Amino acid sequence: MAKVHVSPGVCGLETTILAVADDDQAVTLTVESACPYILAMAAAIPEVDGYKEVFGKLGDGEIYKAAHAHCRHPACPVPAGFVKAVEVACGLALPRDVKMTITKE
Repeated sequence: MAKVHVSPGVCGLETTILAVADDDQAVTLTVESACPYILAMAAAIPEVDGYKEVFGKLGDGEIYKAAHAHCRHPACPVPAGFVKAVEVACGLALPRDVKMTITKE
């Protein structure tokens, strides 16, 4: 199982993604979020093919298709959090934190 918690920034609508992979790389996603758009996205993809999500081109997987249909903010980092959870659950990446530092100069 992989768990990813995303603090998306100024909106403050935090999301926690749990991903559990079976032997066939089918990944079940469970999501808690304060964002109704992310909840709608998650409802559209309760299970995904881990290999297709991780090894496909950006935008071709079911996660980004659901994000395109439901997520209202193109800079939202939560869809990437879904993919990170899937790749860790499938054993295709090590669980390491991702960080963005944003400043205006």
